[in-house]
Amino acid sequence: MIDLRAARSDPDRVRTGIARKGGAEAFDELLQADARWRELVPRVDELRGRQKLKGKPTPEQVEELKQVKEDLRRLEEELAAAESTRDDLLQKVPNPAHESVPDEESEDAEGDVVSVVGERPAIPEPKEHLELGRFDMERGARLSGSRFGYIVGDAARLSLALYRWALDRLVAEGFTPVIPPVLVREEAMYGTGFFPAERFEIYEVADEGLYLTGTSEVALAGLHMGEILEREQLPIEYTAFSANFRREAGAAGRDTRGMFRVHQFNKVEMFAYTLPEASWDEFDRLVGIEESLVQALGLPYRVVNIAAGQLSAAAAKRIDIEAWFPAQGRYREITSASNTTDYQARRLGIRYRADGGTEFVHTLNGTAVTDRWALAILENFQGEVPEALHEFGAPERVRPDA
Repeated sequence: MIDLRAARSDPDRVRTGIARKGGAEAFDELLQADARWRELVPRVDELRGRQKLKGKPTPEQVEELKQVKEDLRRLEEELAAAESTRDDLLQKVPNPAHESVPDEESEDAEGDVVSVVGERPAIPEPKEHLELGRFDMERGARLSGSRFGYIVGDAARLSLALYRWALDRLVAEGFTPVIPPVLVREEAMYGTGFFPAERFEIYEVADEGLYLTGTSEVALAGLHMGEILEREQLPIEYTAFSANFRREAGAAGRDTRGMFRVHQFNKVEMFAYTLPEASWDEFDRLVGIEESLVQALGLPYRVVNIAAGQLSAAAAKRIDIEAWFPAQGRYREITSASNTTDYQARRLGIRYRADGGTEFVHTLNGTAVTDRWALAILENFQGEVPEALHEFGAPERVRPDA
């Protein structure tokens, strides 16, 4: 959630960043609800104080106390309602967009294209991943429904090698590897900002109060929820491998062919807890690591600074890396890095010890690799596999019949 004290002291500045993400109305309602709550608090305190009398009350005081008690009951109900309204609105107000985030999308991207790296392969008639690797969508649909598929044989070996290769690279960078839970309680989904904004994308386990996560960001953010960290511990950097689940309810009719947009996929994620003054340097570090991974495999790509209107509720800024997909004839997202500043930490109650008390940490997340990387490799190299992946079990060439 946002820093309510900062919003009170400088509402115009905070509102500007929130308005760019479409949250101005909710922010204004929040300030109104907060003002009502602050108006009621001293009135309730004053009435509570009037109930405390020394000695035996006089008949007049007894009558007065009856009225005070009735007024207090009414105002306490109003205070509780105002507090509930304020807290509900706090859940709906997004993290303000950073000043470096663009407002408009470009012609073919969800933001500003920062750079374009690598030469796109000249392939007269490029084959798509379904022709180059063994992906069984028909049997996947028969088993689980549409947008589920099997990755089989050489394609599976390529995918598994990608995860292991990325994990090794991140461990060398100082990240601690984690295999996290993929079922979490509701408070973790709220804490990371996926609820209420993206609730429609999440699978719920009926009668269990548990939800399947769409990214291990949720579990890694929840790893230290409710804790006070030591300043000397920061930054803390984790990398996790997990299966992920998304309903893709907002993508009806898009990318329905093959494994590009499915309900279940695997991912290696990065996550960091930092001091507030270090979070933007850490953000640049995560983006730099993502670029280094793409470059190591020789994929042509571009870097996109995502527009404010496309940011999640939690993200103050997001940078995507989009790889070139020859069969689609366009760049598509394969990594995403976000700085959520103190938004998630406030909701999850994650602080660090500072001079004179505690402060909220900043949290950041970034993609290392996903299944989509295997598709980009297949299409750009038409079945050939980068040498860097061979030692991790990938074949030299992916065959569609193996």
